[in-house]
Amino acid sequence: MLKNRKQYKAPLSPFTVEFDREEDGRWIAEIRKLPGVIAYGSTKREALQRVSAIALRTMADKVERGNLLTPVSRLFGYGVARR
Repeated sequence: MLKNRKQYKAPLSPFTVEFDREEDGRWIAEIRKLPGVIAYGSTKREALQRVSAIALRTMADKVERGNLLTPVSRLFGYGVARR
């Protein structure tokens, strides 16, 4: 059973991490915009680190498959090289 729910959004980040704390003290971190991206940790920081790693792997997999996520495309600028 979950005790409370808190949200964290880093500046300029398109993703919000939601935190829940279970009665046994474990933290759950979830990014709802990325289905299935959820992680547990014994501390809030550990849950954030784990969910961040899973989010990056999930986004990388989508990019490799040709499904470029809009938030990922904003991370990279591009230009034409001068000759």
